[in-house]
Amino acid sequence: MKKNAWLFLLILLLLSAGSLAAGDSVQEILAKAKQAAGGTAWDPISSVYTKSVIATSGLKGTVESWEDVLTGRVFASFAIGPMTGAQGFDGKVVWSQDSSKQAKADEAQASREEAANEAYRRSMAYWYPHRAEGRVELLGGQAESGRTFEVMRMTPKDGRGFEVWVDAATFLFDRIIEKAALETRTTFLSDYRPVSGVKIPFVSRTTNGEARYDTLMTVDKVELNVPLKDEMFRMPAPPPPDFALAGGASSTTIPFELINNHIYILATVNGKGPLRFLCDTGGSNIVTPELAHELGLKSEGAVQGRGVGEKSEDVGLTKVQALQVGGATLSDQVFAVYPMTGLGEVEGFKVEGLVGYEVFKRFVVKIDYERSLLTLTLPSAFNYQGQGTIVPFIYNGQIPQVEGSLDGIPGKFDIDTGGRSTLTIMSPFAAKHGLKDKLGATVEAVTGWGVGGPARGLVARAKSLKLGTAEIKDPVVEISLQSKGAFIDPYVAGNVGGGALKRFNITFDYGRQRLILEPNANYAQQDLYDRAGMWLNLAGGAFKVMDVVAGGPAAQAGLKAGDSILAIDGRTPAQLPLAEARALLRMTAPGTKVRLLVRSNGQGRELTIVLRDLVS
Repeated sequence: MKKNAWLFLLILLLLSAGSLAAGDSVQEILAKAKQAAGGTAWDPISSVYTKSVIATSGLKGTVESWEDVLTGRVFASFAIGPMTGAQGFDGKVVWSQDSSKQAKADEAQASREEAANEAYRRSMAYWYPHRAEGRVELLGGQAESGRTFEVMRMTPKDGRGFEVWVDAATFLFDRIIEKAALETRTTFLSDYRPVSGVKIPFVSRTTNGEARYDTLMTVDKVELNVPLKDEMFRMPAPPPPDFALAGGASSTTIPFELINNHIYILATVNGKGPLRFLCDTGGSNIVTPELAHELGLKSEGAVQGRGVGEKSEDVGLTKVQALQVGGATLSDQVFAVYPMTGLGEVEGFKVEGLVGYEVFKRFVVKIDYERSLLTLTLPSAFNYQGQGTIVPFIYNGQIPQVEGSLDGIPGKFDIDTGGRSTLTIMSPFAAKHGLKDKLGATVEAVTGWGVGGPARGLVARAKSLKLGTAEIKDPVVEISLQSKGAFIDPYVAGNVGGGALKRFNITFDYGRQRLILEPNANYAQQDLYDRAGMWLNLAGGAFKVMDVVAGGPAAQAGLKAGDSILAIDGRTPAQLPLAEARALLRMTAPGTKVRLLVRSNGQGRELTIVLRDLVS
């Protein structure tokens, strides 16, 4: 749900009327373009101020930006619906500031490449190569809807290649196409107007192919050569605290439930509670529509939400006065309004919301998986003296990302308490290193379920997963088969979830950007995969079979997707919670016979499955 508002301010990608001659080179096209757009009138321009109206996902607002066209630096502030914030680039550091006015550096490779591309375009380095290094090549002609275009590919140093389509009739830049981590974004430019002798597009529309999530920017005001100060581009200092601990304490400890390798805590929203909330390191605040209605919260917009599944979901936004977790209270929080009914079916119980990043970034958070305790400590009161392994991290969006390796292959790994599995390997990383063959991954199954539906993968056992210098031996890993969603990121090796994290008591120190891993009693336990070969959700008072592994025990017993299991070894879902049923089918010894009462097409029958290891 991250929205980089200033990325849509592509006001400096301009060209004007003219005509392309057959055989024009890149240099000739660029020279004609500059001349048509104002020629030497661009030479003395050092800065641009823009105020624009933004409309996206049912939300409206304003964006202001100050751009240093000589260096590519930028500062932009925005107010869109209930969200406010800012983003910037000071020439070295890419940063973002959220509605709470807390800022962080965006150090992930994808963010750095995106910033390099923006700086290249902002400084018009295709016209002024001394401002930023890059390569421009001509890809050839394209025709569309009776129009013809010449397509260039620009690749800035430290950036990634993007396409620029030039209208062959007008010489205007018509669109910019850039493949980001999870999607391809196209920005269409139009309504070019003269400003002080140069031409600027006053309208831009950015799309990822799903029109209802398009972002429309309309320029309201432009000023050239405005004075700039170096400090305006720097990451802002921390704001006054918007949180407090009861009684002036320096820490608070909360019990949690570990269910399906997920952490669940009790929280209070605007005085209502206790409510069962999922705790996810990188997750945004979420309340369900039902809870929002009960609290009288107004939901605005329909922002695109993505998760492990291939579908995206509409997500509204609202403002909450007070979120209470244990003795900690956070004030004036932006929450997403998202229906979690599907998650309730996956988990087997009602889930009323989610907290994570907003809590973790304000406190030092220790998750004691061994005793099921979560402790929030004021950063100023935290001084670690233990013997745990300290692993530095950077931010990949809101998610901690660490350097690590899988079977000796180095990579970047996201740390995700909201993940159920031990490790989900991103499909690009798996393809690059031939992991399907190296790991002998032949078992295909539904491996997870979340926002956007099910996630499919190939399941296998690796030899070693290292997070920094901390090691997990013989982990069960899943190679993602998704074509959309969170698991197609080419910049990330894998997503480390609760199956791995529960082996440690972990301290998340977001302020110092480090994890502290202390092995606990779970550390040496064998990592196991489901021995029945099926994925179960809870629906209609029964265990619903959502997927069956080909050739697995469930399939051999005659189970099919769509069947309902009314009882397992005589215990109904009312007597056997879904999480316990999954644990039974995963941890019970191979060779064990499990009796099932099944309903298929309205008919009841009894089956017996014989558990066995599908992953050796």
